[in-house]
Amino acid sequence: MVIVKRFWVALVLLALIGVSFTAATISVSPAHAAACFSSFTNKTTADGLGDIVVNGVYAVGSNVYAATNGGLSISTDGGATFTNKTTTNGLGNNVVHGVYAAGSTVYAATDGGLSISADGGATFANKTTRDGLGSNNVLGVYAAGSAVYAATFDGLSISTNGGATFTNKTTVDGLGNNVAHGVYAAGSTVYAATDGGLSISADGGATFANKTTADGLGNNVVRGVYAAGSTVYAATNGGLSISADGGATFANKTTADGLGNNVVRGVYAAGSTVHAATNGGLSNSADCPSSATASSASSGTPGIFLAVNPALVGTSVTGAPIYCGAEGIQPNSAYTLSVQSVTNSALTRTVLDRGTVNSQGNLDERVWLGALNPGSYKIVMTGIHASGSQLVLTNYITVDATGSIGSVSAESQQPFLN
Repeated sequence: MVIVKRFWVALVLLALIGVSFTAATISVSPAHAAACFSSFTNKTTADGLGDIVVNGVYAVGSNVYAATNGGLSISTDGGATFTNKTTTNGLGNNVVHGVYAAGSTVYAATDGGLSISADGGATFANKTTRDGLGSNNVLGVYAAGSAVYAATFDGLSISTNGGATFTNKTTVDGLGNNVAHGVYAAGSTVYAATDGGLSISADGGATFANKTTADGLGNNVVRGVYAAGSTVYAATNGGLSISADGGATFANKTTADGLGNNVVRGVYAAGSTVHAATNGGLSNSADCPSSATASSASSGTPGIFLAVNPALVGTSVTGAPIYCGAEGIQPNSAYTLSVQSVTNSALTRTVLDRGTVNSQGNLDERVWLGALNPGSYKIVMTGIHASGSQLVLTNYITVDATGSIGSVSAESQQPFLN
């Protein structure tokens, strides 16, 4: 089970952009805009960044990694201060385009290769074309287990042994273009953002099918990609293109929908919140899921929300995301997120996440389910209303014999947790 604090990560992303920007918002209610973004503190070289030009950022827990034009800057105190890593520490080049981390392993996409650290970023070993990379100009990186994906200037390079060696994929394998700006993977599905379209593989990167403007992309130059379930987001030179059918077709969002600029350089999504890095600023959507509030004292906001995307039906329950949060409930109050078998009531309730909301009574995060046996399950989110009343929302899902989600119910309110 993995938890992403998406509200905090969004703040960090904004805080690390060392240039002026305007924030555009897609379909955000005033209440939600206020709840999602309040104020920001900008970090610069005075705080330890290698350069004020920050090309990418990743955060997990209190560790923040900033890919800059002057090195990889690492914070262990939530972004308050940074220590900068350079070629002296083993980086292939001080220009770092992207970064990813998993545990103590840190991956830095540099202009001189893919630099990998096994000690939290203290030292790096650099991988180059000698190790199978398509190019030493690495523009993006992603890793999942022993699989490492490097988006390079001359192909998508894939490692199945933790980055020791790579096999390079090109247009011969179905990529839209050999210039790969970004990469994301979920299970055996691999997404490559290229100069010639969004290339999608269903076989772990062996072969790719390419999506272009003919499939609804805003532009064939795709600079970034992210996916959650069957929803795929492509950052293009002509807008943010969103697919609800696994990448088969796309609907494009532009400045007419609130984007700061139609040139979108990166995208990240968590639940109903989408962050698009554009040439005109960081554009954020913050639409809440349906049934977003629950309260025994109030039928509207403030309240809690819980969502399991019905589009996940037919996909594996393992790794399926659950989105939960709160707005304006009792400050610093406790919340829980749990799953319990309905089919076998003898099984104990498993707590997926618990903690406290912030001092404004807000919470916004995503939790991934683990493997579940076939049967019916209820997913329960609890919180405390500002009045002191308990809030409870429940989703029901079924898991079939193959381990896939068979059905998802709408959220329902109940007066107590069994």
